[in-house]
Amino acid sequence: MADWNKITSRGNVDDRRGQASRGLAGFSITGVLLIMGVTYLMGGNPLDVITQIDQAGFNQSVSPEEAAQYAGEDSYEVFASNVLGSNNDFWTSALSQTNDTYTPPTLVLFRNYTTSGCSGVSSASGPHYCPADQTIYLDETFFTELQNNLGAKGGDVAEAYVIAHEVGHHIQNITGAFENETDSIQTELQADCYAGAWAGSLKDRGIFEQSEITEAMDAAAAVGDDNIQNRIEGTVHPESWTHGSSQARVDAFTLGYETVDVTKCTNL
Repeated sequence: MADWNKITSRGNVDDRRGQASRGLAGFSITGVLLIMGVTYLMGGNPLDVITQIDQAGFNQSVSPEEAAQYAGEDSYEVFASNVLGSNNDFWTSALSQTNDTYTPPTLVLFRNYTTSGCSGVSSASGPHYCPADQTIYLDETFFTELQNNLGAKGGDVAEAYVIAHEVGHHIQNITGAFENETDSIQTELQADCYAGAWAGSLKDRGIFEQSEITEAMDAAAAVGDDNIQNRIEGTVHPESWTHGSSQARVDAFTLGYETVDVTKCTNL
């Protein structure tokens, strides 16, 4: 396990895990993914599944024990704050060289469902960046599903990569890349490359072993469109990809990691 305590900077984390949720409660990520997969095969829009379930208004209360579990600051909240703080340091420096001003995002930790500036976000949709409120939303149980259903090996460096990838989307929002987006795959690969550059900036600080960076690459491969389609549908349709292949995502992360140069993260 990486030594994240060597990072002294802290990011802004809003822990909502002990709060009651509404929307997709009662539906596992696996269940929603399967429903979305069937909907896709039937010619429908998989995103309509989330909307329909959310509109049904399922609610989930939180037990006193669960509320107490997340009272105060726990180790996962500290981990997420350290990773975010390190990203803040990296991007404050990187954007100063391009005359852009870095505004730190907020990271919301939640369970099942929570509201956002983009109306709402659920566990089923995975980690999510909302440009409207410049906030990252993360249900850490996503990583269990990533291992159980998408074949990822897991690990704390893999989880840090996911946070850094979402910070990458925040950078795209700051620099106006979202407004000019014409290729969603390019946008996702650029965020992977940005995450790699952040990780590369830490490689000489003794925070993680060189071998541990493979956790991040493994996670990048697991969320490749070809891997997800093959596991859900049993076949691959490159024409419908939105995030890029497993190999392309690993290559983008590796480019950022090896060069630590965010200017290289274009035209991937």
